[in-house]
Amino acid sequence: MQLTFRWYGEADPIPLPYIRQIPAMRGVVAALYDVDPAEPWPRARLASMRSRIEEHGLEFRVVESIPVHEDVKLGLPSRDGRIEAFNASLRVAGEVLGPRSRATGSEAPVVVTYNFMPVFDWLRTDLVLRNPDGSTSLYYDQDRVDATDPFEDSFDLPGWLTRYGRDEQARLVERYRELGSEELWKNYEYFLKAVLPVAEKAGVFLAVHPDDPPWPVFGIPRIVTDAAALRRIAGMAPSPANGICFCAGTFGSSADNDVPSMAAEFAGRIRFAHLRNIRRSGRRTFAETAHWTGSGSLDMGAIVRALVSGGFEGPVRPDHGRMIWGEEGKPGYGLYDRALGSQYLLGLVEQARATLK
Repeated sequence: MQLTFRWYGEADPIPLPYIRQIPAMRGVVAALYDVDPAEPWPRARLASMRSRIEEHGLEFRVVESIPVHEDVKLGLPSRDGRIEAFNASLRVAGEVLGPRSRATGSEAPVVVTYNFMPVFDWLRTDLVLRNPDGSTSLYYDQDRVDATDPFEDSFDLPGWLTRYGRDEQARLVERYRELGSEELWKNYEYFLKAVLPVAEKAGVFLAVHPDDPPWPVFGIPRIVTDAAALRRIAGMAPSPANGICFCAGTFGSSADNDVPSMAAEFAGRIRFAHLRNIRRSGRRTFAETAHWTGSGSLDMGAIVRALVSGGFEGPVRPDHGRMIWGEEGKPGYGLYDRALGSQYLLGLVEQARATLK
C-alpha cells in the first residue's frame, strides 16, 4: 500500500515539508477546493499544485474530491451540462496528474474520489468533543440531530453545505425528501454511466466515497451505506474505472456493517482507502478516536489483513485524527495524530504481509 496524506493546499497550516518527514509517506491527496461544481477545473492551477507538491519529494496522484453538482443528484434538466463540467475536470486530472511522477518516478493510476451525498458531505454534531486524555475529536450524536430543526437560526452543525443560503438549503432538503432513495439511485446510475467512459479514456479510476454518516439524515435519503449498496454500484457497470473509496470509519459508524468482511469482499474494486477508527456509544452515535484498534469499535488489524489478502496495493491514508498535544488547526486534520496513525497502519500492513508469506 502507498501511504498518502490529505492536504488542503496553501491554506493548510501543515506545510508540505512536515508531511514529507513522516516515514514512508509517499504522496499527498488534494483538490482544487474552491472551484464551483458547475465549472471545469483550470488545468494551470492543478498543474501548479502538482509542481508544488513534487518540489517536496511527494507525488500527487489522488484527487479528493471533484464535487457532483446538486442538479445531477436531483436529476434536473440542467444535469447534462453539470456532468460535462465534471467530465472536463476528469480530463484535466488525467492529463495533469497522469504523467510519471517527477518526485517518485511512479506511474501509479490517477484516482479521483467523489460522493453522491445530497446537500452536505460529512456531518458531525461536535468538532471538539473533549476526551478523557485531553485530546479532542469529531463526534456525532443522533439524538441531537433528531431534535434539531436544520433551518432555525441557531443551527450550526459542522459539515452543512455552506455554498447555498438558508432558503436554498431548505428548498434542496424538501426536494430530496420528495425525491426518495430509489429516484436518487436512478440519478446516480445516470451519472455513473455518463462519466465512466470519460474516466476510462482519461486513464482515471473513479472512487465513490460512502455517505457519512451512512444513514438518512433530516429525512434526506442516503444510498452509499453498506455492502448491498456497493454490490449495486458494481453491478451498474463492470468497468475497472468504477471503483470504491473504502472509508472504514464511515462504514464502521453503523454497527450493521461488518467492515473487515466488506474489505475482503470489495478489495478488488477498492481504488483508495481511508483507514480510521471510531467508538460507537449508542444508537447511531459515535466519536472518532486514535487509529489503534484498542481505541475504538473497529478491528483495524482485521481490516488491513483483509485488504492485503485481497491484493489491494493502492493508496491509503490515515483519516480523521484527534487534535493532540495542543495542536490547533482544521478539526480532524491535524498533523500529529494522523502522523501517528500512519505509522500504526504501516505496522499493520507489514504484519499482514508477513503472515501471507
